[in-house]
Amino acid sequence: MKFLDQAKIYVKSGAGGAGCLSFRREKFIEFGGPDGGDGGRGGDVVALCVDGLNTLVDYRFQQHFKAKTGMHGMGQNRAGGKGADAVLKVPVGTQIFDAETEELLADLTEVGQSVRLAKGGNGGFGNAHFKTSTNQAPRRVNSGQPSEERTLYLVLKLIADAGLVGLPNAGKSTFLATVTSAKPKIADYPFSTLHPQLGVVASDGTEFVLADIPGLIEGAHEGHGLGDHFLGHIERCRVLLHLVDAGCDHAGETYKTVRRELEAYDAGLPEKPEIVALSKVDTVDAETLKTQMARLKRAAKKTPLRLSAATHENVDEVLRALRAAIAAAEKAETPVAEVVAWHP
Repeated sequence: MKFLDQAKIYVKSGAGGAGCLSFRREKFIEFGGPDGGDGGRGGDVVALCVDGLNTLVDYRFQQHFKAKTGMHGMGQNRAGGKGADAVLKVPVGTQIFDAETEELLADLTEVGQSVRLAKGGNGGFGNAHFKTSTNQAPRRVNSGQPSEERTLYLVLKLIADAGLVGLPNAGKSTFLATVTSAKPKIADYPFSTLHPQLGVVASDGTEFVLADIPGLIEGAHEGHGLGDHFLGHIERCRVLLHLVDAGCDHAGETYKTVRRELEAYDAGLPEKPEIVALSKVDTVDAETLKTQMARLKRAAKKTPLRLSAATHENVDEVLRALRAAIAAAEKAETPVAEVVAWHP
């Protein structure tokens, strides 16, 4: 299934049904009076967050969604039925923006959340509604209220506890495949991941979600390479794992390149807790490894971890560091209950 994380759609709610102009006509009933029923309400357009979806590909082939119009009122005081709603099923992490104002309408982060995107029009009153003591035979009815229509942007931002960042071929996909059941494409020749990947890490009796995004290159914020569009998928992460290839020319400069792209994108990414690791340490000799560790330590201003996902070297240590950082971030996000002093 193709991964799609943005879609532009058009939605239109249902118009309300018209009220009915009718009078009771029966044998031996001289003054039947008005009996026109009210029109039914038009259907709404609703977005519903569901489980089992991880892409917006359904909205690539269908972009127009319209709810049903309410039924018109009928004689014998019969009201029209409500029009059917149009329900848009979206994956967890979907944001909905108004295309004209760019206003964020909803951020659906939990299964079962829903939001009304376009309200259906109310049905019109039939002439029975306007009967009064001084107007026993009204010929007045209302048409239903018109529908609402708007153009929307759907943007999917994956929800994960930790995110992998780094240049292409830094070993991110290999690490994801090693610690989770995810199956990203891995080969013995250089290439870059094209679509974000999610995996669930089970470590020491706990679980957390790890996200891998396409690698960044210098100038990604200007559209070079695959751009920095996919950084949106780690905006919700609590911690970043920054992998630097031990076989690159200069580990310090490589680290700074990715950091510059994170700062250019912003959205709070530069301020997130970061764990730095020198990956693919099994591909270089001891002297090169020592030099690269020193360069990376100076650039990151912290001691980096050593990692080789291929040989499982220090994989557990990296997972423990991630788990500790996630726990610390969760603790910081938990609001502390204010203790109110008791008074008689």
